[in-house]
Amino acid sequence: AGSRYFIEKPPLASYDDIDARMRAGEINLAIEIPPGFAADIARGRDVEVGAWFDGANPSRANTVQGYVQGIHASWIMRKARETYGDAALAGSFELVTRFRYNPDVKSVVAMVPAVIPMLLLMIPAILTTLSVAREKELGSIINFYVTPVTRLEFLLGKQLPYIALAMLNFFLMTGMAVFFFHVLLTGSFFGLTLAALIYVTATTALGFLVSVFITSQVAALFATAMLTMIPAVSYSGLIDPVTSLSGFGRVIGEIYPTTWFVTAARGSFSKAFGIAELIEPMLAMGIAVPVILGACTIFLKKQAR
Repeated sequence: AGSRYFIEKPPLASYDDIDARMRAGEINLAIEIPPGFAADIARGRDVEVGAWFDGANPSRANTVQGYVQGIHASWIMRKARETYGDAALAGSFELVTRFRYNPDVKSVVAMVPAVIPMLLLMIPAILTTLSVAREKELGSIINFYVTPVTRLEFLLGKQLPYIALAMLNFFLMTGMAVFFFHVLLTGSFFGLTLAALIYVTATTALGFLVSVFITSQVAALFATAMLTMIPAVSYSGLIDPVTSLSGFGRVIGEIYPTTWFVTAARGSFSKAFGIAELIEPMLAMGIAVPVILGACTIFLKKQAR
């Protein structure tokens, strides 16, 4: 199912423990088997088994739910055959489904927060790419070659206005998510804003990394769109969980900044993530910033070829 399953000894201590582990993204499924389960079954008593699903991602939750229901039905049929023979039908039982997060299992709750990282990736990256590619195409990059400004100063000076523009887009999209699509922001708005700031710093730097190798604006536009959106859509957990990937795709999913901001956005909207829960995504995205800017600084030449 592409999810993480845990068999715990000792079991999870309480509902609060389950809630905390799901908030942190450590588990997507928790099975609650009450004490004396086997003895009650042997005596023919009514028993209840709880299965906790993380419904923040409806696609994954439905998949996990299907596996659990299949396991449950298989167990019921096996016990019935052991007791009444092969001709027996399943015993009397009732399945009651409740989701801890996104209880209505609406796709809009998962998709709207995930679209924000997509747009904050593609648009800022394209703008920064075109800003450098345009100077190369028009020849105004010569000003950079003949002045004492360093490569890092040139990049930061180009980057800061686009970071501000991207943050404005973030506030507008967050407002649309809350007021137009009616997806409640249950977590820390300040924490999500800080995570967005780190994220757009990485995405604008990613645009510079493409621009240092390309001189044509048209080529830069297409290259940036392909190199940003394909990994983001395929490997960031937008549709399929990163844990379901394997090989090089899994590596890309683990290190790509969009993966971590998708986690931060969905967690802030659906799981009431606070600053503490957002620290890990912010650190992961923060590591990407100096790496990408460092690569840009290395490959950006201070003289024309």
